[in-house]
Amino acid sequence: MPEPSTPSFNQRFDIAFAYPVHFTRGLLQPGNTCLPDTLDRLKEGRCHRVAVIVDSGVSDARPAMLEELREVAHAHRDRMELAGPPLILPGGEAVKNGWKPVRNVMTTLGDLHLDRQSFVLAIGGGSLLDMVGFATSIVHRGLRLVRVPTTTLAQNDAGVGVKNGMNEHGQKNFVGTFAPPFAVINDAEFLTTLPPPHWIGGVAEAFKVAIIKDADLFGQLCDDAEALAGRDLEAMARAVHRCAVLHLEHIRTSGDPFEFGSARPLDFGHWAGHRLEVLSDYHLGHGQATAVGIAIDSVYAAANDLLADAELEAILTGLERCGLPTWSDLLDRRTPGGNLDILAGLEQFREHLGGELTVTLPAGIGERIEVHHMSAEAVADAIGTLRQRTKQDR
Repeated sequence: MPEPSTPSFNQRFDIAFAYPVHFTRGLLQPGNTCLPDTLDRLKEGRCHRVAVIVDSGVSDARPAMLEELREVAHAHRDRMELAGPPLILPGGEAVKNGWKPVRNVMTTLGDLHLDRQSFVLAIGGGSLLDMVGFATSIVHRGLRLVRVPTTTLAQNDAGVGVKNGMNEHGQKNFVGTFAPPFAVINDAEFLTTLPPPHWIGGVAEAFKVAIIKDADLFGQLCDDAEALAGRDLEAMARAVHRCAVLHLEHIRTSGDPFEFGSARPLDFGHWAGHRLEVLSDYHLGHGQATAVGIAIDSVYAAANDLLADAELEAILTGLERCGLPTWSDLLDRRTPGGNLDILAGLEQFREHLGGELTVTLPAGIGERIEVHHMSAEAVADAIGTLRQRTKQDR
């Protein structure tokens, strides 16, 4: 006879996550206490051990930074202690490719004998922050991570959210975790040393969130386009702050901060952008690839009467006036079977989230709609429109 069944027990509990995102200038300058205050925000009454991991692009651009960091630690030695010499790693997308950099970070944290009450201070661009965040989240099931984003894209998007990851299996962010940081510190002065592609790349993320969420921000970006292209720090600081807050508000209010569902509105333009990054072997930056993805989806939306012609033109010219691309020759690449290679991005996007394909499109500036199918023929037509526009500009 079968064993008698016993009642099921349905386990449920809630955990509140909270982390500050600070905006400052001169983080490592004398008199600025943002870093030690951040480490000590729980008021635990002890000195905190800190492992520091730095993007080589940052340390090369600011060679005095490491000494400044040591001076901050010495000045506040009652609250923070550097656990060892900073680990310097290459920045850029390559640091996310494969397991070697992840193992390097994990080995370093283990050799320093860090525990779950210790801190990892990651200073660098979004790729380094993604990888270090992933490694940090799986050592002892999670150390305390403080991110100091140093690129526009990292300060307004990648560095302020709850996701970490690395590239594997031919896909961007195939491996990763959801692990909120302990805190984020945005220092606008780091942006001043960025090369042009990294300076402007993050503006694509500001356009992305503005187009689907905030018409006022969209207008501000268009008004400031020449200033942004001309490296006006005050204009960039305004865009970064508003874009970061919109991302944070979405994470807080969407009801799905860890993306259990099939919709991901903040990845408007990303199904194509991620695919373009892979097709370029990551020579095309994330911001630039996202800008092209925004252009494709905006033309597609206009063809489906979701955007007025004037709105579409405002999007495309706004991106271009900032110095962002709306075209890549990779859009014409075809598979051996003759299909547009970019279209593989749709299935990869669906697979990454699971469930039904859900793509966010603009429905007027500042509004959005979610669709569950994108016609291959209509995507090809959108690419044709952008190709023709590029030829005319040339």
